[in-house]
Amino acid sequence: MIRILTGALTVPEIRKKLGITLFLLALYRIGAQIPVPGVSKAGVEALQDNAAFQGGALQLLNVFSGGALSQIAIFALGIMPFITASIVLQLLQVVVPALEKLKQEGEIGQQRITQYTRYLTVALALGQSFAYVTLFRSLEGQAGVPLIENFNAGHMVLIAASLTGGAMIVMWLGELITQRGVGNGMSLMIFASIVSSLPGGIQAWWNSGDPVFKVLMPFIALGVIAAVVFVQEGQRRIPIQYAKRVIGRRMSGGGQTYLPLKVNMANVIPVIFAASILSIPPTIAQVITKNPQNGVQEALLPGTWGYIAAEAVFIILFTYFYTAVTFNPVEQADNLKKYGGFIPGVRPGRPTAEFLDRILARLTFPGALYLAAVAAVPAILFNQTTQGFAFGGTSMLIVVGVALDTVKQLEAQLMMRNYEGFLK
Repeated sequence: MIRILTGALTVPEIRKKLGITLFLLALYRIGAQIPVPGVSKAGVEALQDNAAFQGGALQLLNVFSGGALSQIAIFALGIMPFITASIVLQLLQVVVPALEKLKQEGEIGQQRITQYTRYLTVALALGQSFAYVTLFRSLEGQAGVPLIENFNAGHMVLIAASLTGGAMIVMWLGELITQRGVGNGMSLMIFASIVSSLPGGIQAWWNSGDPVFKVLMPFIALGVIAAVVFVQEGQRRIPIQYAKRVIGRRMSGGGQTYLPLKVNMANVIPVIFAASILSIPPTIAQVITKNPQNGVQEALLPGTWGYIAAEAVFIILFTYFYTAVTFNPVEQADNLKKYGGFIPGVRPGRPTAEFLDRILARLTFPGALYLAAVAAVPAILFNQTTQGFAFGGTSMLIVVGVALDTVKQLEAQLMMRNYEGFLK
């Protein structure tokens, strides 16, 4: 990894991309510290001490926003509206023929789907903004300190507009990172948010009065990191043989290669999706009931058995779904047949697609169980304490997975540069 990073810094083009990525992430973190207009500092401080942010349903959302939610910053919604919109659009592509047709139209169709995702993000962000304003008002009543003096409808519209605008800026920054920087913008922004909460998590671990938690936490963290690295690097290599072709008087083609199928093809996306979905019911329940101890929130608190079980189920489901979306065996078999490639012992066309589908199913199952286990085991071991939440399995899985994915993209860009230099 150090060799790859050092090599990347020696290439001006990649160095520029790294600079753009760091600059945009810095802008994101700055926006997470700027409060929305009209909010009092005393009210925000009282809100941060509320149980909803101390091991409650909003804690995970607060971690994913880098603390912006508890500060009622303009980036309080973070990247979650965009993630939710992406989930909805990907689900609709499976059931709506028009969207499925758009997906098959290549780059132009993908641009249309991206535009629909943006529109849906605006609608979701607007709805979440008004929901959060209502939620903050209910929490304000419990704290006894007003967030805004003489609150009226104008204040509600102003705060909702600020939060919605902030979500649009976050979405734009994420797209810029993906297009002009290094790595996936959405994942890197969540990565930056979680990393920003690590100092507080380390302090909570160091000041912990629980000796078991204090001793075992570093070993659990190292175990999770080792498991993530081991499985992320695992792959099944399918041998591919290319037939020789006679073009004119020359023989071309032929040779052997392989098709790499990763054990965890979905990376950490299912974990992010699951966390996003599970944060919705408790938040809605708290807005409706205005009671921090409602049944839905208690059942889906991070670290509870209900939350752990639901998270594991969603992770497994999203792993299968996202793998099916990103890898199409029929399309892959058609491409192999088109370019004269085949798997030894398997006939081209439909038999190849069925063979790849069987292999993919065998790989996806252990990959899904691995993701669910890595997210659940630390929470099960420490479900009696909320200290060191930044060290939770979900957070560590995202941080390590995103770091590995970004380094691999850097490595791919370095290899591309080397090939270009060789061809010249």
